[in-house]
Amino acid sequence: MLHVISILAPIFGLIAFGAVTARADLLGPNAVDVLNRFVVLLALPAELFQITLQVPLTQLDHPDFALAFGLGMALTFAFGWIICWRKQKAHSQRLSAAAIEGLCAGYANTSFIGIPVCLNVFGVQSMAAITLSTLLTACALFALAIFMIETDQQREGRGVTVALKVIRTLVGNPLIFAPFAGIALNVSGYSLPVSAMTFVTLLAGTASPCALLTIGMFLWNTRQGTTVPFAVVMRLTLLKLLLQPILTLVLAVKVFSMQPLWVHEALILSALPTGTGPFMLARLYRQEAGIASRVTLLTTMLSIITVVGILTVFNPVANVSSNK
Repeated sequence: MLHVISILAPIFGLIAFGAVTARADLLGPNAVDVLNRFVVLLALPAELFQITLQVPLTQLDHPDFALAFGLGMALTFAFGWIICWRKQKAHSQRLSAAAIEGLCAGYANTSFIGIPVCLNVFGVQSMAAITLSTLLTACALFALAIFMIETDQQREGRGVTVALKVIRTLVGNPLIFAPFAGIALNVSGYSLPVSAMTFVTLLAGTASPCALLTIGMFLWNTRQGTTVPFAVVMRLTLLKLLLQPILTLVLAVKVFSMQPLWVHEALILSALPTGTGPFMLARLYRQEAGIASRVTLLTTMLSIITVVGILTVFNPVANVSSNK
């Protein structure tokens, strides 16, 4: 448990530091929006580009893991989306609200938390699982949510017109074309110059810290603002920390009959707390960011219990040793 706490402590620290920064008003009244746009439009695309550019293509050749984790993620997203869609009949942007809540339920923090946890428990052999889960979460699921929100934003007009507007917007969205550009360069075998790669690495490294800082600032600024329904936050938290790992475990064991090591990696990665993506997207598109920020905070706090519980019950360390 102490090791998991040590991994999560910097996350809480950055969120708390963001709150302190907002309380002292060090960055001005528009800092949350400016930092969020920096992350979404510059830093996160650079991170996705770096991941897809540098991943060895052999690490992607694990279809059973991709399907087990991906379907577990997609089904959890669907549950969150459907519940919100049914309850938000009077919402002016019903599709967008459902997309954000679905994202809160299924968007695991596979990079900021998943990498140190898996490397410590499973070793470097877990990089394939980490890479696949990150690509599915940060690229595929994110792209789906953006598509829904953009469709909602461009809903006025005829069907063909709306479709063309959505496609045009998606093509120009850095979060969409950055990972595709990385994959294209990766497949081509082209290597960026060292100076260019250093630039991308430096920019990508600011994504998670700035996002967590922004969440802390937002939480402080809205502490006495609009009331966030606790029932919704708890529902999304339960979907993320309980439903997603259960679905992933059933798919990995019963449907795909994966090897125990891959089952444990999929289970741990699916049980991780909600990442910063839902909050950043909600804030960028002027959706309900309060729910996303609180789900991120609460799932991160409770994941100390869930992740440690999984590590204790399934004892993946022993499984790793037996496979050496």
